[in-house]
Amino acid sequence: MLQQRSSGTGGGTYDVVVVGARCAGSPLAIMLSRAGLKVCLVDRATFPSDTPSTHAVQPAGVRILDQLGVLEEILEQSLPIDGGIISFEDVRIEVGGITRLTGAPVVNARRVTLDMILLEAAAASGVEVRTQTAVTGLVEAAGRVVGVETTAGPLRAPLVVGADGARSTVARLVGAREYHRTAPRRIFLWSYFEGIDESERRIWLGGKGDDSFLASPTDAGLFLAAFVAPIDRWDELRRDRTSGCDEGLARWPELAQHLAGGRRVGPVRMMSRWHGYFRESAGPGWALIGDAGHFKDPTPGQGISDALRQAVALAAAIEQGLGGVEPADEALRRWWAWRDRDAWEMYWFAQDMGATDRAPMLLRALQVRFAAEPRLVDDLLRVLSHELAPSKLFAPSLILSVFGEALRKERGRRPALLAEMWALTLEELRRRALDLSGARRPAY
Repeated sequence: MLQQRSSGTGGGTYDVVVVGARCAGSPLAIMLSRAGLKVCLVDRATFPSDTPSTHAVQPAGVRILDQLGVLEEILEQSLPIDGGIISFEDVRIEVGGITRLTGAPVVNARRVTLDMILLEAAAASGVEVRTQTAVTGLVEAAGRVVGVETTAGPLRAPLVVGADGARSTVARLVGAREYHRTAPRRIFLWSYFEGIDESERRIWLGGKGDDSFLASPTDAGLFLAAFVAPIDRWDELRRDRTSGCDEGLARWPELAQHLAGGRRVGPVRMMSRWHGYFRESAGPGWALIGDAGHFKDPTPGQGISDALRQAVALAAAIEQGLGGVEPADEALRRWWAWRDRDAWEMYWFAQDMGATDRAPMLLRALQVRFAAEPRLVDDLLRVLSHELAPSKLFAPSLILSVFGEALRKERGRRPALLAEMWALTLEELRRRALDLSGARRPAY
């Protein structure tokens, strides 16, 4: 069992201080420690503890958990998911063979479980772990960050990494500005149920009108069910989130029937105060990883896998910089540029998935096409696992083909279809202009 250290344990000197010990910070600390660096991992929380999350670890992230040596322990508590149900209105698609297609299953462990396993693995790898220790300020010298002030005293290091989530203390202290902000379009309500049949371990994704749904088995014999509503229902759902969640889940009859024999465990959780952003993520003596540096609409469930993939890339950059292969600041700037390139398409794809009013007739025609062509569903799974760029799946040839089919079937609604297509085209041109202009890559 991990011996959690409180804020009374004094200061110290390290190669890297990582602030935030969850699914971004702990994996990074493990990789750096295995590379021979002296690492201190700091978090104000006590573990195990929960945090808002969509839970899903996509196959790309699962492979990294395996490389870290923690996958077997995770799977002892949360069995792999290899299939799913996708349902939009009357379009229903059965999905199977995720492992065959992507090389790994989906894993859906609660954060109270996943984060604790990662933290214990960090301690076992030689990382000095300090929980219940809050960062209160920076230690600076000659215009560089050279450590942090904490409730335990100063921790010094030539590099401080903020892995402390969307409300990152490190990001605030270094003044990391946001760019390409997007407003929230969805409210996420979720709860856990016990007594649900898990003989078919699969993930459920659905959409009915303006509402969306996500459900899946998780660890400890629990079943996660989430109802996602438009943001304009915030006042109503805040007043009574339990009734709102129950009424919402009932709108997908197949899922409601699956939940009928179960019993809710604990309260209904709610996440509504969020927005999408990129943040400046590297500077003299500091870097940001995971939600501290970038956050997207949670609808496609990319956050945990993003954190793991970023940890792999940032660990390599830190080794290069601190090892003298290239200047440390240059290595960190290069990593930041990679992060933006890597996240760019998925950021807008997630924003589109979370939209409630974007091209409804074209979207409907696209859903029908996916139901008719299993290859497209396989490619969607590859998009979610970062093996295929969204632009490769939703290529102009596919969109124009779907548009032409919709024009043939919706003869009486052609003006509305043309308006949808025109709006989509303008938005795509706007995004490409941002990309080509370099506006998504601030001056380092």
